[in-house]
Amino acid sequence: MNPLYALSDSATVFSPSLVFFPELIRRNIARVVEMAGNPSRLCPHVKTHKTREIARLLLNAGVTKHKCATIAEAEMLATTNVPDVLIAYPLVGPNLGRLVELIRKYPNTSFSTLIDHPDATRSLSAVVAAAGVKVGVVLDLDVGQHRTGVAVGDGALSLYELAARLPGLTLSGFQLYDGHNNQPDRVAREAGVRDFLAPVLDLQARAKAKGLPVPRLVCGGTPSFPVYAAMTDIPGIECSPGTFVLHDAGYGPKYPDLAGITPAAVLVTRVISRPTSDRVTLDLGNKAVAADPLLEKRVTLLDFPEYKTVGHNEEHLIVETAGASKYKPGDVVYALPGHICPTVALHKEALVAEGGKIVGRWTVASRDRVLTV
Repeated sequence: MNPLYALSDSATVFSPSLVFFPELIRRNIARVVEMAGNPSRLCPHVKTHKTREIARLLLNAGVTKHKCATIAEAEMLATTNVPDVLIAYPLVGPNLGRLVELIRKYPNTSFSTLIDHPDATRSLSAVVAAAGVKVGVVLDLDVGQHRTGVAVGDGALSLYELAARLPGLTLSGFQLYDGHNNQPDRVAREAGVRDFLAPVLDLQARAKAKGLPVPRLVCGGTPSFPVYAAMTDIPGIECSPGTFVLHDAGYGPKYPDLAGITPAAVLVTRVISRPTSDRVTLDLGNKAVAADPLLEKRVTLLDFPEYKTVGHNEEHLIVETAGASKYKPGDVVYALPGHICPTVALHKEALVAEGGKIVGRWTVASRDRVLTV
């Protein structure tokens, strides 16, 4: 049990509760800035924390560019006076009108978004041009995950050229998200990046030769962050990790090159039942901790005897352990989530702990799909 997580007032904490530790968050931010070499090389993703308070901590550390996936996250960042917001998601349908409203409502924030298809790019242009506003566009390149993006090559260059001709759009660079490139071995991750980076840099050179600006290369997530951070010889690289601010039990032991980044959020749960001699049931269901990791990796219970997770339902987490007799209903247990990003989105607010006590609450502001826009 890390003593940094122990709460002297846990008896007053409802369970299950999500608890943030600001001092650890500040340390994680400082470590990532150190690894990047300069905060200007960072464009972190807000999806992990979704809070104004952590956005302000990043701003205080000199990080002025942020990435998000929803209009609500973009608005949350704008209300925190973040000057540069990339909505790293293809916007379609009514979200195009919401984007216009966002641009009008927050003139002090520069917004950009992704493009990866000619039809969607034309629709984006038509809506913003009709409204008399402009938006930055970042070409989303598919570098191997095959989730969104356009393949690196002639088609990508043609789309970027199309965007340059359309009204209301300002060319803002390329995105390279390699979520599939998550090998534990640093050398393997770096080899994965090198495999697709050369064609991307060739595409960038071809675009520039046609007079098309490519001012930024928004690269990677948390696993590949150390690789991009070390590429100081390539101008325009912006690293976009997100998980690092809170970190979790999934990334923690998997990537040795993320040393110095510490889990900064825990879940407070309680024993609610001892149904058999070797089972302990906790009030940490899948409405309180993300259910996307494999069952055995869903949570890491701290200061707990060797155990096996055998069940996870909406309001229950069931573990088997030879040490079950140590526990009785009402006992407090601390847990690290296996995947912090969707776990945070399950909570309306997070408790805030400093000095071993709960000192406040931070609203998870952009867990909702709509704020005001």
